Amino acid sequence: MNELFTRFGKPLGSCFLVLVALWLGLLVLVPNLTMLDFALRPSLPPAQTGGEKDVYSLTHFAYLAGHATHRQIFLKTLVSSALVTLVTLILCYPLAWWLGQSKQPRRLVMVLLLVPYLMNEVLRGLAWYIILAFSGPLNQLLLQLGLISGPVRWYGDGGVLAGMAYAYILFMLFPITNAMSTLDGTQIEAARDMGAGRLRIHWRIVLPHARVGIATGCVFTFILSAGSYMAPALLGAPGSRWFTQLVYDWFFENGNWNRGAAYGLTLLVLCLLVVLCLLRLFRVNLASAVR
Repeated sequence: MNELFTRFGKPLGSCFLVLVALWLGLLVLVPNLTMLDFALRPSLPPAQTGGEKDVYSLTHFAYLAGHATHRQIFLKTLVSSALVTLVTLILCYPLAWWLGQSKQPRRLVMVLLLVPYLMNEVLRGLAWYIILAFSGPLNQLLLQLGLISGPVRWYGDGGVLAGMAYAYILFMLFPITNAMSTLDGTQIEAARDMGAGRLRIHWRIVLPHARVGIATGCVFTFILSAGSYMAPALLGAPGSRWFTQLVYDWFFENGNWNRGAAYGLTLLVLCLLVVLCLLRLFRVNLASAVR
C-alpha cells in the first residue's frame, strides 16, 4: 500500500483502492455470498419464502453427492479440464520457447495469433462446429487423403477437447512466452559449452525459469475450461455433457435456482482447490501467478 501511495500519490492511490474494493465487493463478494445463500435454502414457492420451511440446510449438496450420474459428470469435467490444460501446455511450450528467443518476428506472430480472437467466442465455436461436421472440411480432407474409409462423427469428447484447446490457447501461450523472453541467453550458451543436451537444458534451466508463467497459464486454462459452457454445448454429444450444462439446466430449464447455485458453488470451490494444488506443485505463490 505504501508503494501505491508513493508511486501515484495519496489522492490517486486512494481512488485506486476504492475502485478495487468496489470491484471485489460488488463483482466477487456479493454474487458469491448470494449464491451461497441460495444454495443453503430450499426451493420454495414465493408464498412460502421466509416461512418455517425456509431454513438453511445442505440438501442440495447432498443431492449432488447422492446422484451418481451428476457425480460422474462433475469428476469427468475436472479430469477433462486437466486434460485440456495438459494438451494446451504441450502445444504452447515449443511455440512459447521460439517466440521468447526470437526477437524480429515475435510481434507479427503475436498479431496473427490474436486476429481470430477478434471474433466472438460463439462464432469461433460455430467455426469448429462446421469443421468437425459429418460432411465438414476435416472429414472431406481425410477422405481425399485416404486416411478414413467414411465420414467420422467428431462431436463428443474429442470435439470439446479440440474446441477448448483452441479457445484458451492464448491464455497459456502469453504467460509462458513472457516468462521465457526474460531468460538470459548466456545461460543457454554456457550450458551448451559444458556439454548439456537440449532436454537437459530445458529441464534444468528453461523450465525452472518459466515455472511462474507455466503455473499462470495452467491456472487460467483450467479455470476457463472447467467453467466453459459454449464449447460443450456446441461440440459435445449426449454422452459428453459438461458440469456447467447441469448448472445451466437447473437455473433455466428446471427453474431451481437454489440447486443450480449449489452445483455452481461446488464447482467453484473444487476449482479453487485445484488451483491451490497447481500453485503448490509449481512452488509459486498466488501473487506471482497473477502479477
